[in-house]
Amino acid sequence: MITIQKQNNLIIVAVIGEFTLSDYKQFEDQVIYQSTFEGKVNVVVDFRDMLNYTVDVAWEDLKFMHEHGNDFSHVAVVTDDEWQTWSAWISNLFTDAQVIVFNDYEKAVTWAASGDISPSV
Repeated sequence: MITIQKQNNLIIVAVIGEFTLSDYKQFEDQVIYQSTFEGKVNVVVDFRDMLNYTVDVAWEDLKFMHEHGNDFSHVAVVTDDEWQTWSAWISNLFTDAQVIVFNDYEKAVTWAASGDISPSV
């Protein structure tokens, strides 16, 4: 399950429990809508409460980032999980956006919303 909030130029996604393909499609729709009407997207993805994800989510993420990676400006990933950190690094290969992993939610939101070049992680 996911929750999606929009705050000005920022999309905040929290993943709770299992991250499914249906959840990911909701995220895609929000990003495409915002990038179409408002320009590049700043995103915070909070994985702290994610228990697992389906394999099709990983595949969809790679496809989506390949097709829409340039729609992003700043992506803050909130996690302390090594696998999710590695996944964020892989996503960084498909985008011109800055992708930074944080373990502090508030710092992630502040950085992504501000558009600063250098985060204080």
